[in-house]
Amino acid sequence: MLPDPEGRDQLEAAMNRSATSALIVFGGLPGTGKTTISRELTVRLAATYLRIDAIEQTLRDAGLIVGAAGYAVANALAAENLKLGRIVIADCVNPVLASRVAWRQTASQSSACMVEIEVVCSEPAVHRQRVESRSPDIDGLNLPSSDEVVSRPYQPWDREHLVLDTAESTLDHLLDRAEAHVRERIGKSLIGVW
Repeated sequence: MLPDPEGRDQLEAAMNRSATSALIVFGGLPGTGKTTISRELTVRLAATYLRIDAIEQTLRDAGLIVGAAGYAVANALAAENLKLGRIVIADCVNPVLASRVAWRQTASQSSACMVEIEVVCSEPAVHRQRVESRSPDIDGLNLPSSDEVVSRPYQPWDREHLVLDTAESTLDHLLDRAEAHVRERIGKSLIGVW
């Protein structure tokens, strides 16, 4: 192979990486099925997985005040992975416009495709049962009660996004919908439609 004195090969590789990067942000109240769906989608897409609960619990374990720090750390980690051309999946409640705007800025600054997915459970009794029957899968994590979940502030989303209702479909069907949506958005991004 001939040497590449002008660095064209490296430039082309960098351009290809940035063209395929995508930030997929899940949101929704605890107990709706976000973590189950986002983990499975991570496997299907061979993506990088970032979970706010794990980041926030690590900050608590270190004796730090969490506040918005968990989201700030996750955005920084997402940005670094997007620079590498990765698909990044963020699993978080994403309850307020400010957190959604921060994710969008992270994607924009990395020239990455942005995909937003909200997971809901439209059956209150089913949602309550799920919240009450959950066990923590992160050491030290205190899960909220069903009363805390339904009373927590959660602002409506301000732009188009995919909504997955776990009370109405099977996990496989929801995963198929999410994967198809993500692949369509990435495809549009690659041809400049997005």
